[in-house]
Amino acid sequence: MVRHTRQPLGFTYLGLLIIIAIISLSAAASVQLGAIVQRRQMEDQLLFVGLQYKRAIRSYFESAPPGAAATPPARLEDLLRDPRFPQAKRHIRRLYEDPMTGKADWVLIRSTDGQGILGLHSRSKEIPIRMDNFPEEFFHFKGKKRYADWVFIYGVVCTDQGCEINPSQYSQ
Repeated sequence: MVRHTRQPLGFTYLGLLIIIAIISLSAAASVQLGAIVQRRQMEDQLLFVGLQYKRAIRSYFESAPPGAAATPPARLEDLLRDPRFPQAKRHIRRLYEDPMTGKADWVLIRSTDGQGILGLHSRSKEIPIRMDNFPEEFFHFKGKKRYADWVFIYGVVCTDQGCEINPSQYSQ
């Protein structure tokens, strides 16, 4: 007489639950890692876009028509087509959305008379992932507590301690 031994079903079920738990944990870790990677890409995009606006505002200032005073642009759209020239003169290729908010809702930093734009920054109050090791152009962002503190402004001298934006010179 040959006896067939069967494994109790409880051990198979327990093994299956353990495998499902391991797969769930690894999936959750992958999603979290993906979110961090995406946020880092958004930070890099914010640095790129901010630099594009800063350079465009500098270009606008430095390319005043002969005999005219250097003035800041009145609107961001003036960077697309400079109204001071009869022919099309561009200082930026396109207007960018804020990567952190997904909208074109930048906080504009204006001259005290409110007529010109000197810079901009994000509205995002989120805490940045990157707190150090910025490209040289942005060394003064080190230790900033929120994306809104990453200010892209033309004509401000920055030191290791950061950039001092004199409220009497600029308005937001």
